[in-house]
Amino acid sequence: MKKVFVGLSGGVDSGVSAALLKERGYDVTGVFIKIWQPEFIECTWREDRLDAMRVAAALGIPFREIDLSEEYKREVVEPMIADYARGITPNPDVLCNKSIKFGHFARWAFGEGADMVATGHYARVGSASCLLRGTDTNKDQSYFLHRITHDVLARTMFPIGDVMKADVRKLAVRFGLPVATKPDSQGLCFVGDVTMKEFLRRYISIESGQVIDMHDRIVGTHDGAALYTRGQRHGFRVQGGVHYVVDVDTANNIIRVSPDHADVLVSSVVLGDTHWINGVTPPHEVSVQTRYRENPIRARLSDEGSVVRVTFSESHSATHGQSLVVYDNDVCMGGGVIIKSCYNSTHE
Repeated sequence: MKKVFVGLSGGVDSGVSAALLKERGYDVTGVFIKIWQPEFIECTWREDRLDAMRVAAALGIPFREIDLSEEYKREVVEPMIADYARGITPNPDVLCNKSIKFGHFARWAFGEGADMVATGHYARVGSASCLLRGTDTNKDQSYFLHRITHDVLARTMFPIGDVMKADVRKLAVRFGLPVATKPDSQGLCFVGDVTMKEFLRRYISIESGQVIDMHDRIVGTHDGAALYTRGQRHGFRVQGGVHYVVDVDTANNIIRVSPDHADVLVSSVVLGDTHWINGVTPPHEVSVQTRYRENPIRARLSDEGSVVRVTFSESHSATHGQSLVVYDNDVCMGGGVIIKSCYNSTHE
């Protein structure tokens, strides 16, 4: 009987994952992963931990916990804050999966005797240990998992990857889980109920500044350049209808905007810090996503030494610091971080 350590977050998805594995005959242990939360935010991890314990008790499985708060702060939160300070919009969920859930947690679990690890992600593991999209296209989370390594993926299970979200709720009721009606978590787990502005101002300078147009004319004000991302069309004050953020300059606390959405679009981007799950560079013609829950578009990859250029089949919006994830149909092949863009307009 294979021993599986399931990451129990205290939510319905991980709870149903543990229940399904037990029903299928696995030796299941539920594990709560404690992560860092700042002192000025009302602590939620104790409530989540209690819910995870209740799930384990309802299923009659052993419960354990691991404290990865220091690792989370060092490897997820601090890089995120540093990126915002540079005017780059990072993706902490990608970092969390890479460093915490399928990094420190997985290594600890294997060291404690687990044959496999499992989580409540909406994704699937295919033949030859490839990462596949979840069956529920509205919940598919493969985008956030694209940095998982092949050796860990080979020992990973996603029990609800082929289940629709509505059916997960029904399963939670059938299994008698105490979290069956618990709402899904929203936003960053360590930020809680405060806004990103309130969180960031504790660590970096967040002050109002000037909004300029494509001709360097002052056209409005903003609440702090680090709070904005390319393509954003709200949160700043200008006259003359809808405007889009084209550039973020945190050094001078200025954002540049344009009323023309075409000024946001790019024809290609350059990726750094690339990771290919199976260790093989994808074919030239692929589908890509530059953000979660967007429709994939066709693109062409070209290797340029230490970086990869991605040329889109049509003009597209892309944000520096975000992940571009590469797909071959339903297979997630990996991806990288957007570090440079080639603009469609004369703006550089």
